[in-house]
Amino acid sequence: MAEAALQSKLDHLPQLPGVYMFRQKGGDVIYVGKAKRLKNRVKSYFQESRGHDGKIRVMISKIDDFEVIVTDSEAEALILENTLIKKHQPRYNVMYRDDKTYPYICVTAGDRPRVFPTRTVVRDGSRYFGPYDHVGKMKSMLEVIRQAFGLCTCACTPRVVDKSRGVPRWHSCFEEYFENCSGDWPADQYRDTMDKVLQLLNGKTSALIRQLRDEMEISAQALQFEQAARLRDGIQALEKYSEKMKMVTNEVIDRDLFAVETDEIEATACGVEFRIREGKLVARYHRFIRNIEGLSEGEILQAFVEDYYTGDMAATTPDEVHLSVEMPDAEPLMEYLWQEHGRKVPILVPQIGEKAQLVRMAQANARLLLSEYLLERQKSVKDYIPHSVQSLKRDIGLQVMPRRIECFDNSNLQGTDPVASMVCFVDARPRKSEYKKFTIKTVTGADDFASMKEVVYRRYSRLVKEKQHLPDLIMVDGGKGQLSSAVEALKQAGIYGQVPVIGIAKRLEEVFIPGNPDPVMIPKTSSSLKLLQQLRDEAHRFAITYHRDKRSKRTFSTELLRIEGIGETKAKKLLETFGSVKRVKEAGLDQLITAAGKVTGQAVFDYFNSGDTP
Repeated sequence: MAEAALQSKLDHLPQLPGVYMFRQKGGDVIYVGKAKRLKNRVKSYFQESRGHDGKIRVMISKIDDFEVIVTDSEAEALILENTLIKKHQPRYNVMYRDDKTYPYICVTAGDRPRVFPTRTVVRDGSRYFGPYDHVGKMKSMLEVIRQAFGLCTCACTPRVVDKSRGVPRWHSCFEEYFENCSGDWPADQYRDTMDKVLQLLNGKTSALIRQLRDEMEISAQALQFEQAARLRDGIQALEKYSEKMKMVTNEVIDRDLFAVETDEIEATACGVEFRIREGKLVARYHRFIRNIEGLSEGEILQAFVEDYYTGDMAATTPDEVHLSVEMPDAEPLMEYLWQEHGRKVPILVPQIGEKAQLVRMAQANARLLLSEYLLERQKSVKDYIPHSVQSLKRDIGLQVMPRRIECFDNSNLQGTDPVASMVCFVDARPRKSEYKKFTIKTVTGADDFASMKEVVYRRYSRLVKEKQHLPDLIMVDGGKGQLSSAVEALKQAGIYGQVPVIGIAKRLEEVFIPGNPDPVMIPKTSSSLKLLQQLRDEAHRFAITYHRDKRSKRTFSTELLRIEGIGETKAKKLLETFGSVKRVKEAGLDQLITAAGKVTGQAVFDYFNSGDTP
């Protein structure tokens, strides 16, 4: 679409709630969003002053046209957005890892509902309970339903087998012949049993057990001993099941807990939901979320929670919803829950006490699940390249994927003990076995530029001499000055132009590239900037640690030289053997004699144990 036509369309957008869809050339939908005011939201994408991150900039460059759908409320927009995302699977919306379908327990609609397991959700009026993150948990629930109520839980369609007496008799399936279900059910008894099954599926186990106890006593008093025995067996099955559920709070309340854990380097998150009914943890659900670059943790959590309640996951609504972090805009969801269930459901972010502890437990589960998922993904995908590495290539315009990055930093204290470090990341992960330490040899005093030139030259002249592989990207901690020094060193080593080199300035997180007077401003939410910051911080940590060790050894070496008979060679040997001031001072006479000989060991021991030394 021509720019003038696009601008005209933007100017005529309404200030109403609704959904917008961006399309690329060819008509494919690449993004779906909702807005309280369509005009403000859609126009914001085309304002350069907004400082969009790299992913959004790429998306905007692909927009050829857009369309909007006005709704009566934000709640309607929320539902429509969820429906359109599932329909179009837009490239730039957050994506859920849907390589597996979760199991549910389905309760069909109609006069004679059926209960059976399924992995397919069909919107035909049936109710779905789940999802269950492990099929074993679902099977346990179905077994309880069979044991407690004698109800068939297979997917067979029951059929009428006898209409001759005016009252249909129902035959369920072959399970009846193995006495796994009762088969013949009068209509009123079936309805009563289904009400109890729904109580169980909704987590109301304690109330259900109390109800069955009352019925058992009534049956016993009426001398209906077979019925009382069946109720007793049902109570025992329910109690056994209830004992397996973890009691997480003394409050008899229904809560849904949501937490999200993100990995900015991989642009992936894990959302976890804990279902608490009557104070017990009855179910856990999780999903992995990808394509999260540029989104805050609150925005990611909001997408997860909205998808949960407007999709197929939530069969019941709790009394409260607790979150690990605040959602940017909770109003549409609160309005939706009000419309669907006729009551207000508070959405809270607990900060202290038992409620906050439960949310932290959900967060810990999300963290563990995410780390396991990322590890498995790296193992299973050949030539796996992390998202942050791909983003870095895009954001600074590299020709080669920067899978191996080496980063340099200097450290000194007022010009004393100048050192430098080099850290190496491969596929966005530290390769600590290849870290390097440098003692500055040719520079006197605090000259960071000259020190940077020295260590970069030493590193790459050696690689050239030994014919070793060069990295995909060289990075220095600092702005234009340090970058210029690195460029001079690479020219001197004869490899300038063969490997890209950049500098990152601390204050504004600006990225400098040789030949470009202006810095590259990578959005703060970009995973590529997070990767550069991680590299820079690791190089700084490694340099500082080495500098402290070197300064400590120099200070101690000076003190050792005060001992009669100790020269630089013996002092160095003691340092190498014990490693620190504290350990030499604490060493026994035998240890010192073993390390330095009888005369020297005795002299050191006497010096530190005479009471005259500090």
